[in-house]
Amino acid sequence: MRDSRPQSLDVLFEDVAAVEKSPLHVIQQRAVALLKLNRAVISLLPAQLHPWCRVANYRKQIMVLEAGNASWMTRLRYELPTLLSTLRSGILPSLSSIDIRINPSLMIKRDNSAQSFAKTMRDDQKILPIRQLSQESAKELIILANRSPKRLKERLERLAALAGESASTAKTER
Repeated sequence: MRDSRPQSLDVLFEDVAAVEKSPLHVIQQRAVALLKLNRAVISLLPAQLHPWCRVANYRKQIMVLEAGNASWMTRLRYELPTLLSTLRSGILPSLSSIDIRINPSLMIKRDNSAQSFAKTMRDDQKILPIRQLSQESAKELIILANRSPKRLKERLERLAALAGESASTAKTER
């Protein structure tokens, strides 16, 4: 069982001669090892999974991966057999299994990335030509609107109006 009793800060910042055995040094080594393992695992996964999963821990020959939500966890499960065999053959021969857990904070952190991605997409859309509704499509929408319930009819007419003036004249002709 872990020793969770409070410790003096002097124990954490011992002299330089005992740096290799200090608790902070052990924590730092573990963090560096997990970062290296995370990089290796991410490089083995498909690109779509990179932002939505990470290595959380490795203990007792079990690697714990975190996924942003249940859908990414399901996608990650499809990759487990390949990932497990690749890791066993090269990086972690002692790996017995991989456990996947959901960590919603991965999704929260990525929301900023998603927003910047959406902004980039909007900027890219400025370059693309504007799509227009053809007059024929507008006429078909008006015909459909005449046979639809009131709420749907209003929406279809508004959509048909996007085609221009001839769509509204088609509406009055019918």
